[in-house]
Amino acid sequence: MVPLKSEVQYRYLTACFPLMYQFFLQLSSIRGTTYCRVLITKVYKLSIGAACSLSWPCNRFIVQVLDDSTNETLRELVELECKKWIEKGVNVKYENRHNRNGYKAGALREGLQKQYVTDCEFVVIFDADFQPDKDFLWRTIPYLLENPDLGLVQARWKFVNADECLMTRLQEMSLDYHFSVEQEVGSSTYSFFGFNGTAGVWRIQAIHDAGGWKDRTTVEDMDLAVRASLKGWKFVFVGDLAVKNELPSTFKAYRFQQHRWSCGPANLFKKMTREILQCERVSIWKRFHVIYAFFFVRKIVAHWVTFFFYCIVIPASVLVPEIKLTKPVAIYIPAIITLLNAVCTPRSLHLVVFWILFENVMSLHRTKAAIIGLLEANRVNEWVVTEKLGNTMKQKKAAKKPRFRLGERIHVQELMMGTFMLYCAIHDLLFGKDHFFIYLLLQAGAFFVMGFGYIGTFVPS
Repeated sequence: MVPLKSEVQYRYLTACFPLMYQFFLQLSSIRGTTYCRVLITKVYKLSIGAACSLSWPCNRFIVQVLDDSTNETLRELVELECKKWIEKGVNVKYENRHNRNGYKAGALREGLQKQYVTDCEFVVIFDADFQPDKDFLWRTIPYLLENPDLGLVQARWKFVNADECLMTRLQEMSLDYHFSVEQEVGSSTYSFFGFNGTAGVWRIQAIHDAGGWKDRTTVEDMDLAVRASLKGWKFVFVGDLAVKNELPSTFKAYRFQQHRWSCGPANLFKKMTREILQCERVSIWKRFHVIYAFFFVRKIVAHWVTFFFYCIVIPASVLVPEIKLTKPVAIYIPAIITLLNAVCTPRSLHLVVFWILFENVMSLHRTKAAIIGLLEANRVNEWVVTEKLGNTMKQKKAAKKPRFRLGERIHVQELMMGTFMLYCAIHDLLFGKDHFFIYLLLQAGAFFVMGFGYIGTFVPS
């Protein structure tokens, strides 16, 4: 669909469809140090500025800033930034909670309950580090107006710090596959795909029909999308509309993010399987797709297969002669699958070997998180906000290099796996004939590099 630009269409839309722009601002994970405060200040100023600069008539547009910060100084700074835009004529509502009940889901739920929201038909949701272009609304709202059965319009992400370090480049490869294959295909084939939690436009009626925001898992966005889909609402993914945001550039932040993204879906799968099976409003094929393809294969089995095959089965085949792997099983098929995934990011194809090693290491944490989600173990509802550093490389030049303790960089699980892989590599080098030691040495090196914290940007606590 072509964005609506004519004067007649403009007047019609702005007169008939008041819009609420819901902007989620989460600063509660920030420490009280000057170093981190300088970094995050730039993030929220850019994000609030981008939200308030969107092209839409001010009298039909509300910017709602939801601040769950526990830092009084940061609260004052955010509120001051909102007042600056209010003075410029933008309708900004600053909302601050005195508790963090429900985390992001709780904040979004309370935001929709405000009196000034009742006349609004759509809600646009962005996390605090997202910076949409000015024409974002004109490129998304028309889809919802043309199709009354459409509940969600999802845009893709564009990473402003993808070139900051090797870890951010590798993350870009994984997420490009998610957008280009999982979401693009799900949208074009009219099958289910999940809401990414940000950079999307919801029809408020669809949220209400689905039962609103729920905080029973750490993936409230996926929870809402599944329930809305079961109510018959349709989603569309706009692949040519990208919203700027940041990738986590510290290994610590990335590990916490991946734990939440792996544990939450597994836990939601356990809690919603019966509800999905008993839903008669959608076809049996769609229910099968959601349960088997979306949840079971992508969110659980994919992590387990990656970890157990690359990190357990291949090393075990070196130590146990009875386990024999043919070249098609061990090399050719995995290589073809990997190349097909990596082709979504052509500029990073030369990094495909590093990507494989990196993803194999992360599969350790994803597998553990998925098991925790299924068993509802002690970390199942752990919510640690993903820290974004706000263009860290530029800030490093202005800030003094802080000291760190060696213990902050050590990750025992990675070091244990690295030791195991190194032992298997040496054993194969001395006694084996299949040359698996080449892969095992590289993978052991990856575990050691990440185990000693030499990946990503390092910011001491």
